[in-house]
Amino acid sequence: MGFFSLVTGRPGASGFGSASTAEQVTEGIDAKNLTAIVTGGASGIGLETAKILALRRAHVIIAARNIEAANKAKQIILEENEKARVDVLILDLCSVKSVRAFVDSFIALDLPLNLLINNAGVMFCPHRLSEDGIEMQFATNHLGHFLLTNLLLEKMKHTAKTTGIEGRIVNLSSIAHVHTYGNGIRFDRINERSGYSDKRAYGQSKLANILHANELSRRLQVEGVNITVNSVHPGIIMTPLMRHSAFLMKTLRFLTFCIWKNVPQGAATTCFVALHPKLKGVTGKYYVDCNEMKPSSYARNEKLAKRLWDFSNKLIDGASSKS
Repeated sequence: MGFFSLVTGRPGASGFGSASTAEQVTEGIDAKNLTAIVTGGASGIGLETAKILALRRAHVIIAARNIEAANKAKQIILEENEKARVDVLILDLCSVKSVRAFVDSFIALDLPLNLLINNAGVMFCPHRLSEDGIEMQFATNHLGHFLLTNLLLEKMKHTAKTTGIEGRIVNLSSIAHVHTYGNGIRFDRINERSGYSDKRAYGQSKLANILHANELSRRLQVEGVNITVNSVHPGIIMTPLMRHSAFLMKTLRFLTFCIWKNVPQGAATTCFVALHPKLKGVTGKYYVDCNEMKPSSYARNEKLAKRLWDFSNKLIDGASSKS
């Protein structure tokens, strides 16, 4: 999938391309036996993802920090699809305490869990630390999802084993993962203001999304668990995620309008990887425009992925001991 395909929308090997919408790539798929969690499902491509999963008859849990916005998203879905099964739970990914509380609330619902869409994120934030003392983009985009996934994993394993239905985890990364700090991750300076770049910090967090997916995929394969883990780049879309750099993004969009997507196109790759039968058994891959693509060399570095895994656990243990 090159620049020509991106601009023209020409389909790749999957039969879909940059112009495909989430509704198109899931046409004819019946997800009535699936339960899905979509983080950040209250707006943007997260809302579109939740909407399409519900359209395909999945039971959707919208996990969002702003519960009012999440309830409005639920109403939008129900207005378009009165038979949709949608629930809302509060989740603040930059808080270890909130992530644990969300998981407790979800487990209390006594539902199965087939799909986990790690969609939520923040972008190009000024330097700021979370309540746990972690740099905000790393805390929200990576660490919160890392903990959420680990805490929900036993539920997903149980669901896959008892139903025989393959579980799928999808991490939303970005092509921005190529624009990160030297050595990929600033392990020794993860929270420092000195040398902080909002753009590189975002790229670092998106690199972490791929590394997390790859290492989890490796571990699940070793266990022989019927769960796949993949990462995706949704494309360049003007969404609330860009609120910290709205002027820059609008200017960039004006100059590069031909490569931008609308929201239904932006949710296509996520929905394709989450639902399409062509991806049965496919794991540890990176998808762009609904087609597999090779990510950066850092993203393919197994040692870096293992180091990040251990580093993330230490950060969570430290945060948990403070609360």
